[in-house]
Amino acid sequence: MKFTPALQSATLIKRYKRFLADLKTADGEEFTAHCANTGKMTGCAEPGFNAFYSTSDNAKRKYPHSLQLTQNQFNQLICVNTAIANNVVQEALEAGTIAELANYQTIAAEVKYGQENSRIDFLLIDDQKPHCYVEVKSVTLLSQTEPHSGQGYFPDAKTERGQKHLRELVEMVQQGHRAVLLFAVLHEGINQVSAATHIDPKYAQLLTDAIEKGVEVIAYKAKISADEIKIQEKCSFIT
Repeated sequence: MKFTPALQSATLIKRYKRFLADLKTADGEEFTAHCANTGKMTGCAEPGFNAFYSTSDNAKRKYPHSLQLTQNQFNQLICVNTAIANNVVQEALEAGTIAELANYQTIAAEVKYGQENSRIDFLLIDDQKPHCYVEVKSVTLLSQTEPHSGQGYFPDAKTERGQKHLRELVEMVQQGHRAVLLFAVLHEGINQVSAATHIDPKYAQLLTDAIEKGVEVIAYKAKISADEIKIQEKCSFIT
């Protein structure tokens, strides 16, 4: 996914009220940007971090600027706009970059499914094989105790919605379909992913149960810059 034009840089003053972030440019201008992230953003939004933002030409927007990336104290870029994960995954699916999910005839997004009124991120369809239900989760939580370990975690906060998605994926397997949980790693410092048992033990247990019942789990890491975010390589999922 290309940023057109390329993102502009600033310094993060603070992130607050979940959806807002105050930024300061090199020439001293301060403004508030929209932050499309409902998570805690632990280790991703500390005051003083470099920040990269886009600007909308929509005059109706209250906040024309949007925070897209931050850069931590280790100079690692992090995509903090969670909506981007599905965009970069869709591009990768269309390009055949994700080997485990290649060679499907149709890629449909946001399809209603399951018993709990959910929408699957992607439904992959091919007449010669079972439907494949793909749920995408953005991973940006780097280990805070060993930040150089490359260990990432999901989720960064307790997630009842994520728990529901796991139950829905299990249901799809039980109906004879294929179900895949795809962790999209959008943090340069993360090289492997695990369930965050220390944050949401129920989610971690549900994930273990889902794997035992046939849900597949894969993780792919994106290359990040102020110009583009693109799924680049597979990384490890550690149970």
